[in-house]
Amino acid sequence: MDITFLLNGEVVSLTGISPTTTLLDWLRETKHLTGTKEGCNEGDCGACSVMIRDDAGHRALNGCILFLPQINGKSVTTVEGLSAPDGTLHPVQQTMIDHHGSQCGFCTPGFAVTMATAHLNGATDHDTQLAGNLCRCTGYAPIIRAAEAAENHPVPRHLKTLQLPNGQKSSGGPAQPDGGRQPPQHIQPTTTDELARWYAAHPDATLIAGATDVGLWVTKQFRDLGATAFLNQLTDLRGITDAGDHWHIGAMTTVTEIESHFAPHHPSLATMLRRYGSTQVRNAATIGGNIANGSPIGDGPPALIAMGATLHLRQGNSRRSLPLEEFFIDYGKQDRAPGEFVEAITIPKQADTLRCYKLSKRFDQDISAVCGCINLTREDDNITDARIAFGGMAGTPKRAAQTEAALVNQPFTERTFRTAMQKIAEDFQPLSDMRASASYRLQTAQNMVLRYFFDIQGVDTDVQAVSA
Repeated sequence: MDITFLLNGEVVSLTGISPTTTLLDWLRETKHLTGTKEGCNEGDCGACSVMIRDDAGHRALNGCILFLPQINGKSVTTVEGLSAPDGTLHPVQQTMIDHHGSQCGFCTPGFAVTMATAHLNGATDHDTQLAGNLCRCTGYAPIIRAAEAAENHPVPRHLKTLQLPNGQKSSGGPAQPDGGRQPPQHIQPTTTDELARWYAAHPDATLIAGATDVGLWVTKQFRDLGATAFLNQLTDLRGITDAGDHWHIGAMTTVTEIESHFAPHHPSLATMLRRYGSTQVRNAATIGGNIANGSPIGDGPPALIAMGATLHLRQGNSRRSLPLEEFFIDYGKQDRAPGEFVEAITIPKQADTLRCYKLSKRFDQDISAVCGCINLTREDDNITDARIAFGGMAGTPKRAAQTEAALVNQPFTERTFRTAMQKIAEDFQPLSDMRASASYRLQTAQNMVLRYFFDIQGVDTDVQAVSA
């Protein structure tokens, strides 16, 4: 593939590059920019953090699971590009020195890039911004103090440019048959129509959106992805549209964008999404990818199912829609035909009665043992409708049908909920694994049902706020 991008302010054009080359590997092995470190190589530790800039703004991403085609037409800043051309340190670099924010220094470049991105965006929720960067020796207190100390310093001028010089931007190669040739094996389409035509001809191809999952297929499993389509240029698959009685969400919309949009409408959903990976992961991960990979422990589907979301699929020129819960058939199996892809989801507008509860061993950046999302409708203190969905309790994200039935047409009382929570054992037979035992999952899922009763009435049930 042919791609063009800015690297620390300089135009880079690559021809015939392997599409599954990661930015981290290319930086270290080809450009010898070794400030960007390889730690976990799976998007967990943040040592490889880079700043990406495009028409959507600035964001920190993990270079280890960022393929080169994903930066086509964008600007990349590594730790080597944070300081000014005259050598003046970036404010976060200077405050890290002043506040003794580094010991061994291995993690420091990633911290500096993440902090510089947050500084440019005016983000001061440092615990959240830095949750995707791990340090094993310094301790976070001096690092947080360094971030706070840099807040009021101006953004360096050289980091404000967004566009490539003279609008240079590579298309990544033809996206459909041309002049009788076979469709290319690797594409970066600019419209969904192009993707639909190509994918119909390559139904076994790998579609790459944020690569927060697919990236590990390469870096950890060393898989050959075969034909690939990189979807990051599909602006017609991005964004959230107000469609009157519902929200229309393009499949390429990131978790960060969804979190920001729904925070004022469904704050519990936003709070749960805040714990979806790290800032770097949320900046890359897309809702379409989260759904399409069919993970039984994905945090997005339980919430969307509880909200009554509809999934929209496309195959060639044909489109179909189905309730999201019907998409998940069995472990590793979804209702998706060859050459068919997720195009969008729609969520009906509704009163805020949704509550999402994520249970994991770590508060930040951890996979759920159980994720429960509960959404009830009441009239005159009687429950008229119930949508309850769980992740981590079965081979797919799944509704708790028996529990829902035990709640509907019953009074909104503690007794009703204590009776209904026992039905969880009829809805699920969870497995034991490294994250939790079956009995623990069952008990905590039951407790989430009871928790909803108190939570919806304003009783503080937040695990970070409750005290003895």
